[in-house]
Amino acid sequence: MRGLSEGFTRELVFAHVGGFLETACTGARSREVALGRDLRASSPQIAALVGGALGALGWTPINAGAVPTPALAAYALERGIPAIMVTGSHIPAAYNGLKFYRPDGELLKSDEEPIRTGARMLSEAVPEFDPFLPKEDPGAYQEYEKRYLTAFSQTALAGLKVAVFEHSSVGRDLLFHVLEALGASCTSVGRSEAFVAVDTEAVEPSAMAQIQAALATGEFDAVVSMDGDGDRPLLVDAKGNQISGDVLGALTARFLGAKSVVTPLTSTSALEQSTWFGTVRRTRIGSPYVVEEMAGQGRDGTVGFEANGGFLLEGDFALAHGRLKRLPTRDALLPIIAVLTEAVARDLPIGDLVAELPVRVMRADRLKDVKPDDARKLVEDLAQSSTLRASFDPSLATPDTIDTTDGTRLITARGDIVHFRRSGNAPELRCYVETGSAESTQTMLSTMIARLTTHLNAKGLQ
Repeated sequence: MRGLSEGFTRELVFAHVGGFLETACTGARSREVALGRDLRASSPQIAALVGGALGALGWTPINAGAVPTPALAAYALERGIPAIMVTGSHIPAAYNGLKFYRPDGELLKSDEEPIRTGARMLSEAVPEFDPFLPKEDPGAYQEYEKRYLTAFSQTALAGLKVAVFEHSSVGRDLLFHVLEALGASCTSVGRSEAFVAVDTEAVEPSAMAQIQAALATGEFDAVVSMDGDGDRPLLVDAKGNQISGDVLGALTARFLGAKSVVTPLTSTSALEQSTWFGTVRRTRIGSPYVVEEMAGQGRDGTVGFEANGGFLLEGDFALAHGRLKRLPTRDALLPIIAVLTEAVARDLPIGDLVAELPVRVMRADRLKDVKPDDARKLVEDLAQSSTLRASFDPSLATPDTIDTTDGTRLITARGDIVHFRRSGNAPELRCYVETGSAESTQTMLSTMIARLTTHLNAKGLQ
């Protein structure tokens, strides 16, 4: 759930927390709920509403305090209890959200409508209750930190100099401490006590300027960071190149020795072209789809990641120093540590690791304020009409592949990919383009956005 922070009223929180507990948590080992939050100004107040609602519903909150989302998820999964994270992730400070975890992990798409139905029923009679948070329990934070300090060697990052772009990420202190405990020399940059929305897939120029200023000193091998709730990584190499999330995912999967990779359609085809993995399974966009597909692949050697870099483990993985336990939810810390560890172990710059993947460049853009029905129809028409596709680009008229798993994804004879889809959470029409170079990708993407605009204007739809 996401929306303006003032929209999280006592009534709304009670109804949706209750709907979640009644429909998705019947397998809980106890009537306890792990409760965490990010560093937004509104998060403590909303967390207290959640805590009060839990008590009114006959459940006991475990107040994990300000912790990364994957830390809270791991803590709850280990105990077989539900979890609720108060976070708006990377969206602006005026907004917030609730993320729910079942006792066995992430919600699936099939859980959503029963929760909505349960919430509608509970909203008809909301009891009086006071906001409530018990004393903070540091267990989730400590166990998440221990997860990495026992799986990796204390010298895994020895000799590495890293700038940690802290901004207002809830995982900033933990990231700093873990990297230093594994041997890196860390320096804090960009710390903010006011919440700053940092989207790791589209870093604002002001934030990137701070990162580039740190690298301009020549002191650092990399700059690392996370988004607001600590489940999406950011890694910039010494030359100032941001490593895209799907590349981080591929390098991490190889580091782990994964056999099967599950990822959405928006990760580049470098995965298949690398031949690093036994199977690569593609899903619709969204972590619930990745989680569901991973479960179908079995736990032996199966991992997942999204194009934003959030990494998921379907099973346990044995490393040279220790063992990483299963965590089938987005995690930002693992890909950062894995890629840095590989660079140190092989005495290579991060850019040289990236260069071991086939060169495939994905870029995306969007048109705002497109009505969902209009966007859906256009996407469907592009799948069905060769004439319409040809008006966008001749190479799209008769593509080798038309994939309608999530929108319309076209693969041309020369291997270029153009993917149109309607946004699932905003009135937007999105376009993704992948080619073998940054220049051709940007040229094609600009052309597609211009063609979309012309088409919608001609139809009077924008």
